[in-house]
Amino acid sequence: MKKTYLIAEIGINHNGSLKLAKKLIDLAKKYNFDAVKFQKRSPEISTPEIQKKVIRETPWGLMTYLDYKKKIEFGYKEFNQIDKYCKKIKIDWFVSCWDIQSIHFMKKYKVKFNKVASAMLTNLNFLDELSKQKKMTLISTGMSNMKDIEKAVKIFKRNRCKFALMHCVSEYPCADNLLNLNMIQTLRNKFKCPVGYSGHESTVSPSIIACALGADYLERHITIDRAMWGTDQAASLSEQGIHNLTDVVHRLNAILGNGKKKKTTKEKKMLKKFKYW
Repeated sequence: MKKTYLIAEIGINHNGSLKLAKKLIDLAKKYNFDAVKFQKRSPEISTPEIQKKVIRETPWGLMTYLDYKKKIEFGYKEFNQIDKYCKKIKIDWFVSCWDIQSIHFMKKYKVKFNKVASAMLTNLNFLDELSKQKKMTLISTGMSNMKDIEKAVKIFKRNRCKFALMHCVSEYPCADNLLNLNMIQTLRNKFKCPVGYSGHESTVSPSIIACALGADYLERHITIDRAMWGTDQAASLSEQGIHNLTDVVHRLNAILGNGKKKKTTKEKKMLKKFKYW
């Protein structure tokens, strides 16, 4: 089996703090994730009109949803620091863009991947613009049906852009009986492409199972503290969960083996103790 590429989804769990973002990058590096991922929005564009004026209680007081989104959004100042820091400690980083303006914003950075968030899967103009970059793109498939996925794949194939499909169920946190991990094999068999899993469950075992099923990429939200304020914290893994996950995933290939039957040296010695014929 090929080693699963591990992605620590920081997303917006930094709550607008570069200091906290760096702590999360350090946490991902400590447990040998291959990459960290953030989100990039132009709030005026990517916030639905019905949401903009909704009043939200935040750590900074009551404010509109739009002002809250602006408050936690990183710009060039922060991403320049993130780019520099990730290069320094040698961990990949990339983002999921939520609008075309953000796609253009990210052109400054030479990141390895693009990412399509589940919510963006049916924004066909966005997919067309992103796939024209011809950069390997991880496509999350939550909140969609098979026809939606087929349309997205068609766009990426038309623009000759490499992609992987990430099975995902967009409930935060997601119950075990809704995870449907066999979709990993379904996506691979139907679309003949690399596949992955973007998990939002509060435990680690489904992610380990996803890797055992052959996920090429695994993405999990991480946090310093699951009780921290923020929409994604409860569906994220804190340090103990991160340790439990990566401890097994990094040993998974050795555990699964090559599928060829072979007597070990110690088995041969053990057999001599029992064989009387």
